[in-house]
Amino acid sequence: HSQHSTPATTMFSIRSLVVAFAAIAGTTSAFVPSSPNHFVARTPTHLQVAIDTSDIKNGLTVEIDGEPFKVLSFSIMKQARGAAKTTIKFKNLMRGNTIENTYRSGEKFQTAQIDKIGHIFSYADENNFSFMNAESFEETLVPISIVDESAKWISEGMELNLIFFNDKCIEVVVPLSNTYEITDTEPNVKGNTAQGYTKPATLDSGAIISVPGYLEAGDKIRVDTD
Repeated sequence: HSQHSTPATTMFSIRSLVVAFAAIAGTTSAFVPSSPNHFVARTPTHLQVAIDTSDIKNGLTVEIDGEPFKVLSFSIMKQARGAAKTTIKFKNLMRGNTIENTYRSGEKFQTAQIDKIGHIFSYADENNFSFMNAESFEETLVPISIVDESAKWISEGMELNLIFFNDKCIEVVVPLSNTYEITDTEPNVKGNTAQGYTKPATLDSGAIISVPGYLEAGDKIRVDTD
C-alpha cells in the first residue's frame, strides 16, 4: 500500500479538501460467495477523481486537515436567492469522531489516493484483528477501534477489503452480503406455525440477529451486512 499523497493545489475560504472515491462495495452484486474475487481487490487501487459538491455521495472518503473522513450523509438546502448549500456529515476514520460542514454549491474538491487491498481474516485478540494480504501473504494488524461495527460480521477465513490511506489501514470493508452458519438458537417448536415468528440466533461471526422460527443451529443463512 505504498503511495504518495497528492498535494492540494486549490485553496478554499472554508478549508482545503482532498476528496477520494473509496469504492467500497458499491452494489449488492459486488460480492458472490462462489467467486469472492468479484468483491476482493487483488491489487492496489489508486483513485483520483476531480469532483464538486454535486458529485458528493455517501461512502466517499475525503481528506480534511491531513486526515481521512468518510461521508455519512449530506443534504442540499436551496435558497430563494443565491446558490444552494450542501451540508455534509463526515466520520473521521482515524479518530472515530464526526463533524458537519456546509459548502457552497459547486465548491471544487481534489482527490487523494486511497488503496483498497484484498485480505483474508486470520484471527483476533483483545486488541487487534489480524488479516493476511491475499497476494503477498503479509500480515496486517488492525486495531479493534478501526474494525468497529464490521467486527460482528467477520467470520473465519473471510475474504474482505482493507482501505488504506497513506499506508495506514483506516477501514475494514466486509461483503455487503454473506452466508453465515447459525451456531446457537433456541430449538424450533413443532406445531408453531405463527406467520412471521422470529427468534434470536448467534452466527459463526458472533453477530446476533433475528431469524425465522423454523431455522436451527447448523443451518446456513444469507445475511445483508450493510
